[in-house]
Amino acid sequence: MTDFTSTEYSTLIDTNLGSVFHICQLAYPLLKASGMGSVVFISSVSGFVSLKLMSVQGATKGAINQLTRNLACEWAKDNIRSNAVAPWYIRTSMVEQVIFFRFIL
Repeated sequence: MTDFTSTEYSTLIDTNLGSVFHICQLAYPLLKASGMGSVVFISSVSGFVSLKLMSVQGATKGAINQLTRNLACEWAKDNIRSNAVAPWYIRTSMVEQVIFFRFIL
């Protein structure tokens, strides 16, 4: 966490949380008009458990988990469901870096 620049932090927050927040705002009228909308978020295990070198990632995914629960309550009146899937890691360059550090440290 201490190695993140403010730009890297903002990028991760905007990418992982801001994007889903704003797309939900934009999609809400269409979901409501459909009479049976569904939103499925991509979360992560890192939103539920602590993982080494994943503090900011985990915070964004934890926020998505809470957003999922809140929207499920707020939008139920409009017959819109909200769910999230939380896979384990997907092999990306970011994950490769964490795995690398795990075995070195």
